Amino acid sequence: MRILLTGSKGQLARCFRDRLPENWELIATDSSSLDITDVEAVQQMVQSFQPDAIVNAAAYTAVDKAESESGSAFAVNAAAVHNLAAAARAVHARFIHVSTDYVFDGNGKVPYRECDCPNPQSAYGRSKLAGELLALNANPDSVIVRTSWLFSEYGNNFMKTMLRLASERDKLSVVGDQYGCPTYAGDLASALIALLHQSSARGIFHYGGNKSVSWFEFSQAIFQTASEKIEGFKIPDVKAVASSEYPTPTPRPAYSVLDCRRIESEVGVKASDWRKALAEIIGKPE
Repeated sequence: MRILLTGSKGQLARCFRDRLPENWELIATDSSSLDITDVEAVQQMVQSFQPDAIVNAAAYTAVDKAESESGSAFAVNAAAVHNLAAAARAVHARFIHVSTDYVFDGNGKVPYRECDCPNPQSAYGRSKLAGELLALNANPDSVIVRTSWLFSEYGNNFMKTMLRLASERDKLSVVGDQYGCPTYAGDLASALIALLHQSSARGIFHYGGNKSVSWFEFSQAIFQTASEKIEGFKIPDVKAVASSEYPTPTPRPAYSVLDCRRIESEVGVKASDWRKALAEIIGKPE
């Protein structure tokens, strides 16, 4: 299988490359090798490579900056997604696009299903929802995978931030009233590969962790694992605080747990065992 992968320097793409089947051919691009907002550049790349599938792991992810840079966010998260989806359809390639829990307003009390009505509360969330709609409009066979709270051994993420702060401070405050499911990027990468293996998969899927927690509880799990895996690691004194005590330019969903039963039943992919992943990657050199 010939795969065109975007966002190659991000944590998801790096995990995807680690797990790529040996007999698959890959072209991995980033913003310097392919400007996905340039429709002609995308068409030329796709026509030249003739991929069997395009996996879009590229995104504008600066959630707070998106409020003041909405044009840039929509260019990457929406218009570029349309470019890729349309180019995939033109060469009869499959298109898989990664989206986010931020398409929901976070006011729910039960895990969000694929059919639940989106209601994004931020420019970032609106740009990602627009990307979903544009992908499905340009290529009705597109696969959209919404995920949440991504972390890995690569790049910058909440796990990395907590470990760094623990090395710098004795006391930390972490938001305790926002709930979601941490997702190991390696598990998401494996889920994307499973979707590529299953040619009948279409539409929207949710994929996330197998246990919901608050950011505070997630930090506790990170620190406990680090104390077991890293010699001399000292667990800081962590205080749970309300979101109101940690204001940000962009509102975060208070509840963004995703219901992953569709991908489990139709593709045979289990939810991310993020606690197991923490034990495997904490202390592992990047």
